[in-house]
Amino acid sequence: MNQYRGRFAPSPTGPLHFGSLVAAVGGYLEAKSRGGAWLVRMEDLDPPREQPGAADAILRTLEACGISWDGEIMYQSKRSAAYRAALTRLDAQDMVYPCACTRREIADSALGPDGALIYPGTCRDGLAPGKTPRATRVRVGDTVIEFEDAVQGKIRQDLAAEVGDFVLLRADGLYAYQLAAVVDDAEQGITDVVRGADLLDSTPRQIYLQRLLGLATPHYLHLPAAVNAGGEKLSKQTRAAPVGENDPVPELAQVMEFLGQAPPAELRRAPLAEFWRWALTHWDAKLIPQRRSLRAP
Repeated sequence: MNQYRGRFAPSPTGPLHFGSLVAAVGGYLEAKSRGGAWLVRMEDLDPPREQPGAADAILRTLEACGISWDGEIMYQSKRSAAYRAALTRLDAQDMVYPCACTRREIADSALGPDGALIYPGTCRDGLAPGKTPRATRVRVGDTVIEFEDAVQGKIRQDLAAEVGDFVLLRADGLYAYQLAAVVDDAEQGITDVVRGADLLDSTPRQIYLQRLLGLATPHYLHLPAAVNAGGEKLSKQTRAAPVGENDPVPELAQVMEFLGQAPPAELRRAPLAEFWRWALTHWDAKLIPQRRSLRAP
């Protein structure tokens, strides 16, 4: 498939905020400036974290901002059969195993680059007597993943040393983000992934799964993650303000500034259609700051 196919994959845990708008605008402009398609996928994989009505609110905000998507929206909550099939394929390769460890039991483990615990391999060679399987993990072996990110440059991760065998099926029976993202990117024919750099450390895990499953690896472009004055990523937990739907142009112009595109001051007062004409004409991914995070305005 030669045509560029990008995607925006928000989690419906709350309304669209500045940080998620950065990912939407950056991904949309990169796709459209290259004559490609831009799809939307709802990562509604974790019901306990979701907010009722948030998925519809996110779509409504995108529309209010003049951002339209191509094709049908994919909902991960309807994709369990596809994730199960991928897990079965990995099991046939002897690449996954049951794990009985609780979070408390591995609490003394070192932390990886993304702040997650590095799994020490306790159950890799079989469960201890009397232990009941809880989660399913994938074996990483001595794998080192390297890739070139379009903004962040060369990325290298030693999976065993920095991550350990990671979970694909959680103890609560829900499929893990890493597996779902890989399966869905392949299903949607995604050629290019544009998202926040808060997910940069997840990318080597996803490339590893793509290789195990014989799936194509997309190109990656990780935008700076928007953080607050305390350095925390904007999110529902950090009380990020929702994007205003009545007059979105000033905030859209702030997004362009955040992404290094230097919009003229008068663009903040321009009609929505004029904003997008300027944005599509002037978009240049080479101007995006090579930073993992930047403070939001």
